[in-house]
Amino acid sequence: MVPSSVVNILLFLHEADAMATLRSTLARVAQQEDINFLLTNRIPRRLATRFIGWFGRIENPVVRGLSIGLWRLFADLDLSDARKTSFRSLHDLFIRELKPGARLADPDPAVLASPSDAIVGASGTVKAGQVLQVKGMPYSLRDLLGDEQMAVAHEGGAYVTLRLTSAMYHRFHAPHDLRVESVTYISGDTWNVNPIALRRIEQLFCRNERAAICTVLCGTGHRVTLVPVAAILVASIRLRFLGASLDLRQGGARQISCDAGLRKGEEMGWFEHGSTIILFAPAGFRLHDAVREGGTIRAGQPLMHLPSEAAG
Repeated sequence: MVPSSVVNILLFLHEADAMATLRSTLARVAQQEDINFLLTNRIPRRLATRFIGWFGRIENPVVRGLSIGLWRLFADLDLSDARKTSFRSLHDLFIRELKPGARLADPDPAVLASPSDAIVGASGTVKAGQVLQVKGMPYSLRDLLGDEQMAVAHEGGAYVTLRLTSAMYHRFHAPHDLRVESVTYISGDTWNVNPIALRRIEQLFCRNERAAICTVLCGTGHRVTLVPVAAILVASIRLRFLGASLDLRQGGARQISCDAGLRKGEEMGWFEHGSTIILFAPAGFRLHDAVREGGTIRAGQPLMHLPSEAAG
């Protein structure tokens, strides 16, 4: 029998007004930078990440109900477009799939679509081998990609940072018809990647676990690199085109050659929670007119315009 105290907690968590009030209070506390940074970074990050990886897969109904209920307090979770609304575990909810047609990719071949749902972060042009994580905080593209030649190839090109929040849909998709040529996996730390941490930790994206996915666009030959960056409670990136069961962490840092063709909008992989994708495109690519820093974008929506000659 489920203890009455647990029943009471579950009933409370399903009271919409109570949840909204408590969530608002917690949000105000979390928005205070010192508290937020302390709670999300000054803890044993890797230990916490391993624990959540284990805890999130527990399928006990009481544990599942409590953990999902508590998560709702911190995140504005919308499941209206989820393929299913009943989940075996917290992890099952994190990596949820969507209803068919929920994220249709823009069909225009002159448009690079967003690979994921995200909040748009820093963007611009790669200059002298550096890009920005936030204003006034540059980082080295070579350090991010782990490859000097790859970094040089993107000099003068465009980039955009896409941050996935914990409540968002966590799968990411091909931004164009393309072929994946290689994946460079780089093991690393699990710093939070929210704006508060980005303003405080130099070279943050270069510290965390990440994978540089090198692709060639079909029909144009342009080389586009996507870099999924893991974070605290999220240190697991799965790539469907390499096999959904492959855990990149198992083999350590390495480069994996491949030749995988993907159609625009086809699923590439997923995070075990939320995190960041940084997309690098050649010179001549530019952000779509509707894309603004701080704005929200959904997978499949226009992200960049290809050069006019490529569109022709």
